[in-house]
Amino acid sequence: MYSNSPGESLPPFGFTLGNMAVLKIQDQTSLLRAIFNVDTDEVRSLIFKKEDVNIQDNEKRTPLHAAAYLGDTEIIELLILSGARVNAKDNKWLTPLHRAVASCSENAVAMLLKHSADVNGRDKNWQTPLHVAASNKAVRCAEALVPLLSNVNVSDRAGRTALHHAAFSGHVEMVKLLLSRGANINAFDKKDRRAIHWAAYMGHLEVVKLLVASGAEVDCKDKKAYTPLHAAASSGMSSTVHYLLSLGVHVNEINGYGNTPLHLACYNGQDVVVSELIEAGANVNQVNERGFSALHFASSSRQGALCQELLLAHGAHINMRPQDARPYGGWQGGVAP
Repeated sequence: MYSNSPGESLPPFGFTLGNMAVLKIQDQTSLLRAIFNVDTDEVRSLIFKKEDVNIQDNEKRTPLHAAAYLGDTEIIELLILSGARVNAKDNKWLTPLHRAVASCSENAVAMLLKHSADVNGRDKNWQTPLHVAASNKAVRCAEALVPLLSNVNVSDRAGRTALHHAAFSGHVEMVKLLLSRGANINAFDKKDRRAIHWAAYMGHLEVVKLLVASGAEVDCKDKKAYTPLHAAASSGMSSTVHYLLSLGVHVNEINGYGNTPLHLACYNGQDVVVSELIEAGANVNQVNERGFSALHFASSSRQGALCQELLLAHGAHINMRPQDARPYGGWQGGVAP
C-alpha cells in the first residue's frame, strides 16, 4: 500500500533535481561553464560580451536555474540585473526558485524573492516551492516563503499539501512550522490520505506523536478505509504500531477489503508487527470479505514463515477454507487489486 509503485497513478512524493548535478560541463555554453565554476568575473565578462542570459539547454533550463541550484547569490543577482527571467520555467515547469529551495539555499531563495520570484509557481506536478521545501527539509527556506503566501494548504496534483510532504519526509521542525502557520492537520489527498497516514507508513514516530498532540484523528480512514494503523502495520513500523495501539485504536479494524492490520502485516512478512498486534488482542482467525485469514496471507507471502509460526502458536485455524478461492494476484505492498 502507500508505495510509489509502477501502478501508482498519482505523482510520487518528493522532488528530484533531475540531472543538473551531472551535466557534462564541457558540452555547455561558456556562460554555463563559468557559472558552474563559480567564476563571477568570467560571468560578468561574458555578459558584457552580450552572451544570452536566457539561453536554454535541451531541458529548457536557463543559466539562472543553474545559479539558483548552486546557491550563488552574486551570480544570481548579476544574471537578473542583466535581464535573466527570474520566473523562467524548464520543461518540468520548475523555476529557479524551485531549484534554490531544493538545494536548501536560503540565501539564494532570499535573493530570488528580492527580485520578485513567484512563490506560487507550480511545476508539472503542481508543486509549489513550499512543497519542495517540505520534501527537502528546507526549513529556513520555508520560513522565507510562508509570509508571502496567502494559503499554506495549497495542494499538488495528487492533492497533497506541504504538510503531507513534510510528514512523509519525517521532519519534525518542518511539521511544527507548517502547523504554526495554519496548515490543516486533517487535509486529505486525492486518495483521502492524511499527513498522519504517511507519517505512520514511513515510521516517523515523532511526527506521528506531534500530529496526534496537535489534533490529528488517529482512526481516520482513506478512500479504501485504511487507517494509520493499517499503514504502519503494512510497512513493518513496529514502534509506530505500538504507539497507535497505546492510544486505544481498534486492533481489528477492517479496511475496504475486510483486511485488518494483521492481514497486511502477515502478507508483507512483518513478524515483529504481527507479534505486537497479537499481543494487543488481534483476532488471528478474522477473515476478510473473501474469507481469507491472516494465516492465508502469511502462507502466500515469500517472507511469511515467521508470521505463520506466530499465528499457529496463538491458535490460528490451519484448516480454515476461504469462501473465495481466487488467487491474491495484484497485491502490491498490501493493496488489493
